[in-house]
Amino acid sequence: MMPSKVVPLKEISRVELVSKGHNGCPGCGMCISLRQALKGLGKNTVLAIPAGCVPVVAGGPLPLAGLSVPTILCSFDATGAFIAGIEAALDLKGRKKGVNVVGFAGDGGTADIGIQALSGAFERRHDIIYICYDNEAYMNTGIQRSGTTPYGAWTTTTPVGSLKHFKRESKKDMPRIVAAHNPRYVATASIAFPGDFIGKIKRATELGGPSYIHVHSPCPVGWRFPPDKTIEIARLAVLTGMWRLFEIEDGQYRLTLKVPKRKPVAEYLKLQGRFRHLTPADIEEIQREVDKLWEAQPA
Repeated sequence: MMPSKVVPLKEISRVELVSKGHNGCPGCGMCISLRQALKGLGKNTVLAIPAGCVPVVAGGPLPLAGLSVPTILCSFDATGAFIAGIEAALDLKGRKKGVNVVGFAGDGGTADIGIQALSGAFERRHDIIYICYDNEAYMNTGIQRSGTTPYGAWTTTTPVGSLKHFKRESKKDMPRIVAAHNPRYVATASIAFPGDFIGKIKRATELGGPSYIHVHSPCPVGWRFPPDKTIEIARLAVLTGMWRLFEIEDGQYRLTLKVPKRKPVAEYLKLQGRFRHLTPADIEEIQREVDKLWEAQPA
């Protein structure tokens, strides 16, 4: 296994493939993850994006249309099928060499609605890169719960009232579901660690596909925090152990950021309005689950 290399900040490309002045929300974690991803992918990239927050950035009216790479808007359930078809067509025409064929979809379009197309594309071992930006709910249509919404979170479909009906189910472990398909490469990433994220993007392009990267992308609107806190919250997710940075190359697992002494999960939760209703006992339960996960996972 050749580990990914963290790209030093001074070596990150200055070429901007996401234009300024787009229609994304202030502090949007998805926008940051898209910008960082394209800095690793470069301009020889074809993107497929389903319904969600990305088309708001990519498909705004001129001069606000935000992407400088060929982009196709696909149906919500079919990102995996679209990029598989694009890759096969380019290969048939002898134009595949040097082109990154990438799906960039949210957690709803990946872990719930789009999982069958993603699974099929990986099972057929297409030379593709699939990036899931995980803002942990259906943000574009009104903050409904998704399969990756964490336990304890408020959403509009898991509202908090007198009966405390917050999300009761655990977050779906999408990277490990994809890893079960035995792809070339699977990794998790965070927008608070751009060098690590871009290094993993570059590693995926070096290896060829199928590759999958799952990037944690906080949402100020849905998570209920000020837009200037996005990176701070993304960093705290990693430092508290709520989000873990690792990569799996040809089945070999490696933790890419070791946290010698994790911060209490309460430091992450207290900054977000979606967790404001939790009691000290609820937070202790979340801390126990995080501790158990870390003890069970390889170092």
